[in-house]
Amino acid sequence: MTIDMKPEVQLDTNYYKVIGIRKLTDHTFVLSLPKSRFEFVAGQHVSLSITGDYQSREYSIYSAEKGENLELLVKEVEGGYFSPKLKHLKVGDMVEVHGPFGKFGLDEKNKDTHQHVFIASGTGIAPFHSMVKSNPDLNYHLIHGVRNAEEAYEQESYNKAHHTLCTSRDKSGDFNGRVTDYLKKTEFDKNTCFYLCGNSDMIFDSMEILSEKGFGRENITVEVYF
Repeated sequence: MTIDMKPEVQLDTNYYKVIGIRKLTDHTFVLSLPKSRFEFVAGQHVSLSITGDYQSREYSIYSAEKGENLELLVKEVEGGYFSPKLKHLKVGDMVEVHGPFGKFGLDEKNKDTHQHVFIASGTGIAPFHSMVKSNPDLNYHLIHGVRNAEEAYEQESYNKAHHTLCTSRDKSGDFNGRVTDYLKKTEFDKNTCFYLCGNSDMIFDSMEILSEKGFGRENITVEVYF
């Protein structure tokens, strides 16, 4: 007797339905997708595209490793091609997600012995939000550089004693000036791991400042947003 074996159905697990869009400012929002099948390490990023569109962009994961949803922090780029399309997504629309990618994450060997200093500009705060939410007992200090306090995305997520907001355009933050100005004026314990995420100018300038303070490349982990 011959038995016809039907091929096993392969489900494409890269497509996700938008389940929420959380507006933070006029140009910044959090895109929420189902977490169900997706596993990642805090600090990693994904490649995101809109169904039917030929372009994709990379975004750091904003949510906790064990969070209910997979969340991405997105800022609309004026005159850009991709981010304005994301801004106009609606609940129920489909997007395609590939990943996770990258090795930007906590220094596991020093996780419990060192202070972890997170240095971010703008939406470069995304992976640090994920790290803090994924590790509630972590000894951290988040230094976030923005133009004004409106861009201090969901700062209530962080312990106020562990969060320094640097505002360059006004005095609404904890420190008036750029992140690099704050770093120049601050002393850090030798048992410190530094993590930098944001625009390239901030990162290169910060690395030079930290080097002058005696911290080598082995103390610093970098994720550059161009």
